[in-house]
Amino acid sequence: MARPALFFVFFWTLALILLGSVVHATDSSLACPDWPTCFGTLMPEMTGGVFWEHLHRLWAGALVILFTVTVILLRRAYPERDGLYRLGLAGIGLLVFQSVLGGITVLYELPDAVSTIHLALAFIFLGVLMVMIAETAPAGSEARPSRRSREHPEGEDPESSGLVKRAGIRTGVLVFAQSVVGALVRHTDAGVACPDIPLCLGRLIPPLDHPLVRLHFLHRVLGFVVAAVALRYAWLICRRVRQPLLRRLAVGLGIGVAAQVALGFASVAFQLRPLYVSAHTLLAATLFALATALATYAREDANP
Repeated sequence: MARPALFFVFFWTLALILLGSVVHATDSSLACPDWPTCFGTLMPEMTGGVFWEHLHRLWAGALVILFTVTVILLRRAYPERDGLYRLGLAGIGLLVFQSVLGGITVLYELPDAVSTIHLALAFIFLGVLMVMIAETAPAGSEARPSRRSREHPEGEDPESSGLVKRAGIRTGVLVFAQSVVGALVRHTDAGVACPDIPLCLGRLIPPLDHPLVRLHFLHRVLGFVVAAVALRYAWLICRRVRQPLLRRLAVGLGIGVAAQVALGFASVAFQLRPLYVSAHTLLAATLFALATALATYAREDANP
């Protein structure tokens, strides 16, 4: 019961990140000018921007409750796993802090730094969930093979475990950094600072005298770096690693990062249309989760 609950919370969190992106893309962030109520009530008329903003708040509040219940279930299912329980408590604290940041975002009318930190913490919480999912995989399963099979897998490159771990950590750090820069691009309205694609202001390297152009161009450059690193590691893992789960995660990472570049192009080409921008944010969160999964599942010191 505890492990399925973790998966449920994981997908609920992805949906929350998507909702947050829709709120910003539809200019609904201040549709409810007060907090924690909306126009002085917990149940306002759900129309227009209020629908998206208040739905986002309700979804976030439900996440705090769902995850708290999940941590209680985990404590009962794995009473000896103190580290897992502490990770769950840290996750609850993170969600509470996120709620406060959400309130600050509204009350202080969307300060760029706070809004960016809000997204960054959402990604960190998603990573915490993925670590907890990996740590609760049944011993001997495809997700957590026995130590013997990890040390002497048939036909396996002895360096493969280190390769997968490096792939997960390096790609995860890059995706996280790129997502934070992307959040700054959105919240500073730099999304159309380079309105053409694939060039920027008609040049491969645009004039970098304006801060919004610099920020937008940095986001593009980082995007290509992330894509190159992720695709290289996906290829290496598919060549050298035999474990089906790790190969599937690598393939998902490779396909996902290619789709992410295409969505980035579409977001600019269609002038930040909510459909493309929101899908871009959701896929970034998914890529970070995949990278975290690779790093966690590859740990040689995982509990048996």
